[in-house]
Amino acid sequence: MNVRTGETHMEYRRLGASGLHVPALSFGAGTFGGRGELFGAWGDTDAEQARRLVDISLDAGVSMFDTADVYSDGASEEVLGAAVKGRRDRVLLSTKATLPTGPGPRDAGSGRARLIGAVEGSLRRLGTDYIDLFQLHAFDAGTPVEEVVAALDDLVRAGKIRYVGASNFAGWQLMKSLAAADRNGLTRYVAHQVYYSLVGRDYEWELMPLGRDQGVGAVVWSPLGWGRLTGKIRRGQPLPDGSRLHRTAEAGPPVDDEKLYDVVDVLDELAAETGKTVPQIALNWLLRRPTVATVIVGARNEQQLRQNLGAIGWELDTDQIARLDKASATTPPYPYYPYYRLPDFTRLNPPAV
Repeated sequence: MNVRTGETHMEYRRLGASGLHVPALSFGAGTFGGRGELFGAWGDTDAEQARRLVDISLDAGVSMFDTADVYSDGASEEVLGAAVKGRRDRVLLSTKATLPTGPGPRDAGSGRARLIGAVEGSLRRLGTDYIDLFQLHAFDAGTPVEEVVAALDDLVRAGKIRYVGASNFAGWQLMKSLAAADRNGLTRYVAHQVYYSLVGRDYEWELMPLGRDQGVGAVVWSPLGWGRLTGKIRRGQPLPDGSRLHRTAEAGPPVDDEKLYDVVDVLDELAAETGKTVPQIALNWLLRRPTVATVIVGARNEQQLRQNLGAIGWELDTDQIARLDKASATTPPYPYYPYYRLPDFTRLNPPAV
């Protein structure tokens, strides 16, 4: 489904095996609030600035906004709620819970009491009476999956959340949860919020085939490799003074420097060929990948947001995609690598990509 809004041709995609259509690009509100060492390094957007970014997003057809209860100790949800006030019917709100928000026993995990309290807190901070997409921010190994999916189903039936998803689950954790929901006739996860980028393709080995088989759409976080694919980091050059990697590199996904430089070399070549920027090319590559429903982009200011919006409305050609695939490829771990090396295995177990 394509919708032309303003000057941007936004594509809307079905989120997994659900009736929810989401924009190909979503806005990540991790830069809203600015509380704490980690999120303070991401950004400190206040409500007035956030309203401007929401205005630009909606004009471009970006109608989904993602946050979490741990982002800036809840301030991200508060700022986002203020920014969308008066236009709730035009936006999709996505938030997450499970990670610790305090020292108490009910301040972490996915137990029934925790989930009910977390949803009530998010509703209050967002200033709404329902959440479009509620995701578990991590797998809670200490709580039976039957309890988790039953609690989520109750929240759906109560009208407080409409769709449910997971985030950062291993393949067996996601499949176990889906099986429990199916066995008991409960609401299934339709989304998996995952890290996926040109310098982080682990999602492809197991989670992508699982998502395709089970109807779980990918909601991609950190599509620019934790800020490494901005076009400012290149071989033989020091890290820019203003890069948030100075403060947050250890908190993000690990990236091999030489692999990063190989990918950036090709991105630079394609930027010269297409007239697009390095981030736009990296985002466009992701938008063509199987199971990807929406790619979350963040922005600390209007300029960054408008640049990210330039990732849609055009496509890399087959040769350009192949060059990026080659530069970013890594050997998959066991037991997946045989399927990528031997034709007979590939016939029996075709890769999702």
